[in-house]
Amino acid sequence: MQMIQTVVVKQILTETSKQKLLEKYFAGKLQMQKEYQQLQFELKKLERTKKFQPSALKQHFEKELRKREEKEKLFEFQIEQLHMLPIGSELKEKEVQALVEVKVGDVWDERIGQPVIIIKDGIIEEIRGE
Repeated sequence: MQMIQTVVVKQILTETSKQKLLEKYFAGKLQMQKEYQQLQFELKKLERTKKFQPSALKQHFEKELRKREEKEKLFEFQIEQLHMLPIGSELKEKEVQALVEVKVGDVWDERIGQPVIIIKDGIIEEIRGE
C-alpha cells in the first residue's frame, strides 16, 4: 500500500545560496514598493472619476496598501535574518508530498517519521529519515 507523506526540504546556506536568497528578497521588496505606488496612483485616478463612493473606495485600497506594506516588512525581516545566519545553517525551504510504500510487518513509528531532504547549492546532499 502507498500513502502520501510530507517531506521537509531544507537548504544549507552557502555564499551562493545566501546571495540568491538576498536577491530574491530584495526583488520581492521592490515589487511590493512598486505595487504600493501603483495602488496609490489607481486610487487617486479613481477618486477623480467620482464613479465610486469615496469611503468604500478608500477602504478597499487602504486594505490592499496595508497588505503590501506588511509583505514589504516581511521581506525586510527576512533580509535582516539572513544577514545574521552563519554559512552552513539549514533553512527550511518548503514541504513537498511523497508517496511512501508501507506493508504488513513495517514498524509504524519508523515509517511515519518525517523525512528531510537536504540541498546544497541545488544538489541533494542528504536524505534523512528514510
